[in-house]
Amino acid sequence: MIESAKHDEEFTKMAHSLMPFTRELGFEVVEAKAEKVSARAQWAADRCTSGGMLHGGYLMAVADAAGAGCAGLNLPQGSWMTTMESKTNFFRGVSEGVIEIVAVPVNIGRTTITVQTDIFNDKGKLVSRTTQTQYIIPPR
Repeated sequence: MIESAKHDEEFTKMAHSLMPFTRELGFEVVEAKAEKVSARAQWAADRCTSGGMLHGGYLMAVADAAGAGCAGLNLPQGSWMTTMESKTNFFRGVSEGVIEIVAVPVNIGRTTITVQTDIFNDKGKLVSRTTQTQYIIPPR
């Protein structure tokens, strides 16, 4: 599933431009729509903690990037956003392969957008779930 997914170069370039850290993360967008942002990243030794497992901070960073992309696609015209809260649960480690990152909106309100981002290993098993809330900053 992940290996054959088409890479969305335009949205990946935009993510790398708006959030330069995503380039360092090896973050690649597969699909970007208001109802779902899907991305992927490759396991690499320099992204790991002890035991060769992807670092929890790394997983949180790619989840944050996908979640921000999803929230951004749901913003009212001319608005901006900032993260109010982010929470992650970890379910299993990743010691090889490609991870799939899937962000979907949970609630789109007048002042906040909440997004859930799930990360799966290359066997389709849930690795982590991040829920983040973005505060909507209206245009001035």
